[in-house]
Amino acid sequence: MAALLCLWLVAALAQADEGAGFQPLTVDDPVNGGTMPGFVFYPSVEPSRIVWRGPYEVHATPGAQVTDGSKPLVVVSHGHGGSALGHHDLAVSLAHHGFIVATIEHPLDNFHDLSGTGTAKVLVGRPIQVKATIDALLADAHWNAKIDPGRIGVVGFSAGGYTALMVAGAVPRFSRFLDYCELQPHDAEICSALAKAKSRGSQGTELAALQADLRKWGNPADSRVKAAFVMAPLSLLFDKAGLSSIHAPLFLSYAENDDVLVPKYNALSVAPFLKTLTGINRIPKAGHYVFLSPCSPQLAASAPAICTDPPEVDRVSVHERIYADALTFFNQALRIPGQVQDH
Repeated sequence: MAALLCLWLVAALAQADEGAGFQPLTVDDPVNGGTMPGFVFYPSVEPSRIVWRGPYEVHATPGAQVTDGSKPLVVVSHGHGGSALGHHDLAVSLAHHGFIVATIEHPLDNFHDLSGTGTAKVLVGRPIQVKATIDALLADAHWNAKIDPGRIGVVGFSAGGYTALMVAGAVPRFSRFLDYCELQPHDAEICSALAKAKSRGSQGTELAALQADLRKWGNPADSRVKAAFVMAPLSLLFDKAGLSSIHAPLFLSYAENDDVLVPKYNALSVAPFLKTLTGINRIPKAGHYVFLSPCSPQLAASAPAICTDPPEVDRVSVHERIYADALTFFNQALRIPGQVQDH
């Protein structure tokens, strides 16, 4: 698979108009204090090269010069326990086609710190952190000159898909945890915290407190965001009413055999109520983690659970479709009437 990925990337780079660069990003975290690490990927006049960041094989040049002109911005929100580089291949693909792409690591909900699982700092804080990332880039003299504030989108996977839906205007109803966990009590990842609260006799109180905190750090929705590309979202918390306030076009992708966020209760349960849905893609026979970047041998050895797909699923080919879907969607959704697009 690694060899196939390299061949595809070589072909893609030959066809792309520009190289891709990337730089580290640090964003102030308005939820927890402190900062959030991440990266900015962007089109560059310099050719792309392969560099390693931990177990990630990144096909972009560190510190390369950014091309001239105003560009659309896309912010990526990773899944529960994820990383700022978990979708580096999609970021590079969009950068090659003229986008600036920012990735962040959500505090208390990343691969080395899950201490905020189920709390308001994560379930409410995540969209606030995406908004803070947009704020930081638009306030930065260098990036402000490169970003078109009228063309901003988000990408989200899993809990990041939940995040993207909220940034686009969706309103969760946390009491839906109760309904879901009555139907699926053996879903430990989602229902274990609720089971502990039930044993304490406080599940209703805790969920009500979580709902009351929905605007603790401000409005989770961001009217600057004009498009949301959502992959295998945690969406069981949204009902028809909560989805009616979405203001931005959406593209939804899900894996047919996702046993982490079962489509019946997540992607497929919300799809009929998404008035702004412009497209949907089902990935046949795939599991939840197919949306993560194809793994290097090092990452596959250390984290086989997120790197292993069924024999009939080729993650590299799946990602070729994701790149194409994302590029087509964002080029259409972020078009400004009367403005000539470079890409």
